[in-house]
Amino acid sequence: MTNGKKQNSSDTAVQGTNDSSVVSKVSAAAQGYFEDCFLQHFVCKVARRSPLINRGYYVRWRAVDHCVRAFLQVTQHCAKRQILSLGAGFDSLYFRLYGDAALNKAVVFEVDFPEVTRRKAALIQSSVSLSKMLDSQHSLCLTGPVYVSSSQYFLLGVDVRHESHVEEALVKAGLDPTAPTLILSEVVLTYMETQRSDDIIKWAARLLPQSLFVMYEQIHPQDPFGRIMQEHFLKLNSTLHALRQYPDTDAQRQRFLDKGWEKCVCLDMNEFFLRLIPDDERYRVEYLEPFDEHEEWHQKCSHYFILTASRGSLTAQSLLIHPSVPLQWPSWSPSGLVVKTEPVCLEGFGMASTFLDGGLILLTGGSCRTGRGAPSRVLHRGLEGWRSFHVTPSACSSVRRYHSITSIAGGVAVIYGGRSSPVSPIGGLVKVSLRLEGSPGPEDVVELHEEEMTCTGAHPPLRWRHSATLVCHKGKDFLFIFGGKNESEAVLGDGYFLDLDQKHWTEVAVEGAAPEARHSHSACSYQGGLVLFGGHGRRGEPLGDIMVMKPNERGFCWERIDVQPPPCPRYSHGAHVIGDHLIVVGGVWLRSDSVPGVALINLSRRCSVEFRLITASVPWPLMLHSFCSELMVQKEAELILIGGGGNCFSFGTHFNPQLVTVDLSPALTETELTLRGSEVTRQEFVI
Repeated sequence: MTNGKKQNSSDTAVQGTNDSSVVSKVSAAAQGYFEDCFLQHFVCKVARRSPLINRGYYVRWRAVDHCVRAFLQVTQHCAKRQILSLGAGFDSLYFRLYGDAALNKAVVFEVDFPEVTRRKAALIQSSVSLSKMLDSQHSLCLTGPVYVSSSQYFLLGVDVRHESHVEEALVKAGLDPTAPTLILSEVVLTYMETQRSDDIIKWAARLLPQSLFVMYEQIHPQDPFGRIMQEHFLKLNSTLHALRQYPDTDAQRQRFLDKGWEKCVCLDMNEFFLRLIPDDERYRVEYLEPFDEHEEWHQKCSHYFILTASRGSLTAQSLLIHPSVPLQWPSWSPSGLVVKTEPVCLEGFGMASTFLDGGLILLTGGSCRTGRGAPSRVLHRGLEGWRSFHVTPSACSSVRRYHSITSIAGGVAVIYGGRSSPVSPIGGLVKVSLRLEGSPGPEDVVELHEEEMTCTGAHPPLRWRHSATLVCHKGKDFLFIFGGKNESEAVLGDGYFLDLDQKHWTEVAVEGAAPEARHSHSACSYQGGLVLFGGHGRRGEPLGDIMVMKPNERGFCWERIDVQPPPCPRYSHGAHVIGDHLIVVGGVWLRSDSVPGVALINLSRRCSVEFRLITASVPWPLMLHSFCSELMVQKEAELILIGGGGNCFSFGTHFNPQLVTVDLSPALTETELTLRGSEVTRQEFVI
C-alpha cells in the first residue's frame, strides 16, 4: 500500500471515531448525565452505552464545558470573542451555547475534514431545529471550504494538519486574530504525527496572542490500562502518536510552555472529577445508573487529561485551578520485588479465595470470559509446583461476584454476600468444605460440599465488596462483617458479628471511633481482632487509613494507627499479616504516574515502605485489581496472585491469564523482619 493510501485509510479511521463519539455522547445525555437536546440530530441510530462509558463521556463533556464557560465568563465584557474548535466533528457546542443564550458577542468557528463537515452541513440543513438557530442571512454550501456561514457560526472543511490552509479559511470567514479566542481540541491532535501537532500548537500561539487553548487527550501509554488503550486504537488504525513523546501531564504542560504558551495547567480526569466538580453533582451522577466498575472508572480517568494553556493576561484568568489537595506520593524503596509466572492458566475477576486444610486454595465465583459465573477451582502446590483442579458444579457460589469466603475451624469455609449484577445482591450464608482423600492427583476432580446456613438474629443488609474476618472474643470465634456496598448505598459503614457456634447474629460491644464507610477494603485477622486498611470511600476516592479492632474485656475497641510515611491510599487490593507486619499488594490508587506494587507496613513501629513489582518475566499487562491473593510461608514468604483484570472502558476486557507469584524475601529482609518463630496469620481476603 502506498503512503497516500495508508494516510487515507488512517484519515477514514480517525473520522470514524467521530461517529462513535457522538453516539456515546447521545447515550450519556439520554441517561441524564448532562443536558444536550441537539446531539440527537447528528446520529442516525441511538444506542445505549454501558454505565462506565456514559460516565467517561460525562466527565469529558463536563471538563470541556467547565473551560468554555470559564472563558465566556472572563471575556463577557469584551467587544468580541471567538471559539475555534479544531476537529470539531459532530459536536453540538454552538447550538448548545446558542440555546443557553451564552453567545453574546461570541462567534464559533469549527474546522474538520471536508468529508465530516459536508455531512454535518447536510444534517444541519435537513433539521428545522438546527437551521432555525442560524440567522436569516446564513448560507450553506456543500462544496466548501466554508460549508456553513452565519453571523455567529462558521463550519469549515479544511484538514487541520495544514495550518496555512486553516488560517486562510479562517481569515476568509472573519476570524479576528486580535480578539480573545478559545481554541478547543478534543482528542484530535494525538491522531496526527507529533511534529504536525506540535506545529499546530505553535501556530495557534503565534496567530492568537490573546487566547486559551483547551485540550482533552490520553496519557500513560505503558502501564497495563495504557497498553490495552493503545492496542485498541492501533486496531482501529487510529494510532495515538503524542503519547510517545508526551506520556504524562508534566510532559504535556511543558510541551505547551515550550511552544509559545505563557501559562499552562494540566489535570488528569481523576483530579478534575474529584476536586473541581461539587460534591452534590458527583453524588447525583453516582445514582443515575447502577454502577460497579469503580476500578475501571478511576483507571480510565487517570489515562485522560484536561489542559488549559493561555496567552495574554485576560485569558489566563480562565485557566483551570490546581487541586487544593495534592496527591500523596508513595515512599518507594530502591529495591523491587520479582514477579514470576506459574504454569497454571486461570482467569477471572471478582472471585474470592481462601486456604483450606491440606494447603488447598479454594476459588469461588467471579466473572469469566463469557461474562457468566466462573467455575469454582482448587489450587494445590505439590512437588512439581502449582496445579489447578476442577470442582464439581456449584450452584450456590458460582453466580457470585465480589463476595467473601472465610476459613473457619474444622476445614470449613463460609461464603457470604456478593452480587450477580449491580442491582441483584445475594443473601444468605453458605458453608463449604472439600471432600478429598489426601493430595489431589493430576486427573482428580474435587468435590465441593455446600450447605446453606440458617442463622438467627438480626442479619446484616445485603451487600458486596465487604470484608468478612475471623475474630475471637472470650474464646469464641465470630465472623465480623464490615462495610461494602449494595444497590441502594454507595458505601456501607456498619459491622455485624456472627457467633459461629450458635449460628446467631449477635451484638458485641465495640468502643472507639469506627472507621468511615467504605467498600473494596481489606481486613486481616490480627491478635484476636483485625487490622483494616484502605478502601473506596464515600467521596468516590481511595482511603489510606489503618484501623485496628482490638479485643478487650467488654468486646472490641477501634484504634487508628498513624504510620509515617503514610501508605498511599488504595482499594481493591490484597492484604496479609505476618507478625506485626501488614503486607498490601496491588489495588487501585489515584497516582497516575505509577501503579501499586507491595506496601510493607510495620504496625508496631508504625512505618511503611512501598516496593515496585518487577514484571519483566510475566505476561503483560498484569492488572492487579479485582484479583485474589494468598500468602505462602514455607521456606520463604511469597504471595500467589490469582486472576484479576477488568473492563477497560470501551477498549476491551482484560483477564490476567496465569497465576503469578511475588517473592517477599527482599522486602522482609530490608525491614529486618525475622520470620522464625513469628506467628503467621492470614487475611480472609475480600474485595
